[in-house]
Amino acid sequence: MLFEDKVALVTGGSSGIGRSTALAFAKEGAKVVVADVLVAEGEETVQMIKQTGGQAIFVKTDVTREDEVEKLIQKAVETYGQLDCAFNNAGIDGDIGPLTACTEENWDRVTSINLKGVWLCMKYEIPQMTKQGGGAIVNTASIAGLTGQGTIAYTASKHGVVGMTRTAALQCAQTGIRVNCVCPATINTPMVQRLIADHPELESYVTNMQPMGRIGQPEEVAQAVIWLCSDAASFVTGHPLSVDGGLVAR
Repeated sequence: MLFEDKVALVTGGSSGIGRSTALAFAKEGAKVVVADVLVAEGEETVQMIKQTGGQAIFVKTDVTREDEVEKLIQKAVETYGQLDCAFNNAGIDGDIGPLTACTEENWDRVTSINLKGVWLCMKYEIPQMTKQGGGAIVNTASIAGLTGQGTIAYTASKHGVVGMTRTAALQCAQTGIRVNCVCPATINTPMVQRLIADHPELESYVTNMQPMGRIGQPEEVAQAVIWLCSDAASFVTGHPLSVDGGLVAR
């Protein structure tokens, strides 16, 4: 039980990587705070945890709203007394198309959720963890944060997450707080399933891109997050961990 008597927060916990990570935290003994704008799906994640004997609550949160993020952290501490791990995972892909087709509305929406949302979460997680003498934060970036792959707004936002992660890690290096990020390739999530449904030609394209010949599963990213938050990664901070089947190695 890697996280017995510990509290873990997961944003974007209604499905996909977020849900799988929330379940993985609970399996390892953590009390889990699930946050999302999707209420029914987020409550379903909580019920899945409770059905296996775990403890969890759902807090409806729009990570682009500072007041809601602040209340999220307050609710976590009010309910469970502390905050030991945070997985800042909420994000969207946005519209598909070239740079010149990206609208200002799409740019603002993608960067607000993917980039601003991560910053706001860390802004309120770090003071709480500092009071406690330490903690572990993992942000969701992407291989699009390490390469030029992806649409312009999404790629820009994920590069920003990698940069913020490194900056936060250095600023927190002597506080006992470690800050890392995961950089998944194409993962079999509802977001990817919707994308492939809208653009069927992408399925063979993304599969053929992968050196391992398949797309990843949410549980595989979840295990990377679990490791980064655990004491097994006690000397790892500021690191963008690729979970990509070897794609970035090409």
